[in-house]
Amino acid sequence: MTVVLSLLVALLCAALAGWALWFVIADRAVILRQLWGGAVVEGALVVQAVVLAVLQATGEQDVDGVLLWGYVVTQLVVLPVAAAWAFAERTRWSSVVLLVAALTVAFLQLRLLQIWGTL
Repeated sequence: MTVVLSLLVALLCAALAGWALWFVIADRAVILRQLWGGAVVEGALVVQAVVLAVLQATGEQDVDGVLLWGYVVTQLVVLPVAAAWAFAERTRWSSVVLLVAALTVAFLQLRLLQIWGTL
């Protein structure tokens, strides 16, 4: 279950990063639809956090809780902060911020899989 959710989140992040990269190349600022795309990714991250909490509470996997939840909380915070920054910055750099945030969350997914022991 965690692998499927991680891959889904990573694919959503890759799509969002590609969309943001297109705007960087076109020298355009972030638009509201991209922020809604970020909200979809954030929703998937919340679902993943709930699933991880249930799996950890039931003893599914013995992992370092502090490390695991450090990554989970970090990825839950990255996109909203980037979205607020991108909304306030009305230049091409807002697209760069969204691109970096989406790639960061995608790489955090890889790290979560390593921590969980599936990679």
